[in-house]
Amino acid sequence: MKDVKVLGPGCARCNTTVEMVKAEAEKAGVPVTIEKITDYAAIAGYGIASTPGIVIDGKVVHAGGLPKADDLAKWLKA
Repeated sequence: MKDVKVLGPGCARCNTTVEMVKAEAEKAGVPVTIEKITDYAAIAGYGIASTPGIVIDGKVVHAGGLPKADDLAKWLKA
């Protein structure tokens, strides 16, 4: 089970990122738990200055803008 955190204030891009993670995880057959982190202090704690950010199993893998589907699949399978 992959622990995925999507960091952002809850904007449209952040919500789209959550849906992208769900879709790619389902395609890859990778079970995930997804948590949305909207608290600015918590986001800053990950060193993210630009949202949305993605943290998988405690590691920041993306920050700023929508991720590419191919990258998401790669990160989820790692």
